[in-house]
Amino acid sequence: MFLPIFFIFSFLFSSTNAADFCVGDLNGPVGPAGYSCKKTATEDDFSFSGLRTAGNTTNLVKAAITPAFSTQFPGVNGLGISIARLDLAVGGVIPMHTHPRASELILVMDGTLFAGFISSDNKVYSKSLNEGDIMIFPQGLLHFQINTGKTQSVAFVSFNSADPGVQILDFALFTNDLPTDIIEGTTFLDAAQIKKLKGVLVGTG
Repeated sequence: MFLPIFFIFSFLFSSTNAADFCVGDLNGPVGPAGYSCKKTATEDDFSFSGLRTAGNTTNLVKAAITPAFSTQFPGVNGLGISIARLDLAVGGVIPMHTHPRASELILVMDGTLFAGFISSDNKVYSKSLNEGDIMIFPQGLLHFQINTGKTQSVAFVSFNSADPGVQILDFALFTNDLPTDIIEGTTFLDAAQIKKLKGVLVGTG
C-alpha cells in the first residue's frame, strides 16, 4: 500500500521542477511572454557577473546603463524581475524615459542623484538622492536621473519584469525619420530647434 503512494509523491515532486523556472532560450523566438524555455538549465543560467564593471560614460549623456534583463540574463526569463546598473559621470543624465512594462526602483550606491517622475496629471515628484537612498518610478510614467554631485554616481535599478522595455523621449522624437513638421505641430518646438536636435541625435526628416 505504501509503495504506490511513494511512487505518486516521487512523480509529483520530480515533475514540478519543470515548472519552477523557464530559462530563456536566446536562440529561439521571443514574444510578449518572453523567450521559450531552454531544454537544459545550468548553474550559470542563474548568475550574472556583468554588473561588476562600470559602464562607459564617455558619450553624449555622460551615462551608461548595463542591463541584466532576460536577453543578458536568461535565468530571469518569466520570473517578473530584472536589474540594471547605472553609471553617471559628473553632469551625466539618464534622459526622460518610460518603461512600458515595469515599475522601477532605484538604489543609489555612490554619489548623488537628482531623480523624479511626472504623473499622468502632470505633477512632478522629484528628490535629491544620496548613497543608500531609494526611490520608485511607477510603470509607464516619464522619469529621469541626473548626477548633480561632484563625483561619479553609481546606482542599481530593479524592475518587476524580466523585460521592462524602455522608450527615451528625446530619442523617440529626434533619432528617426518622423517629419519635422509633424514634430513641430505636436510639440510646439520651432523647426530650427527640431532640425538642430535631429542633427545631434542623427535623425532625418
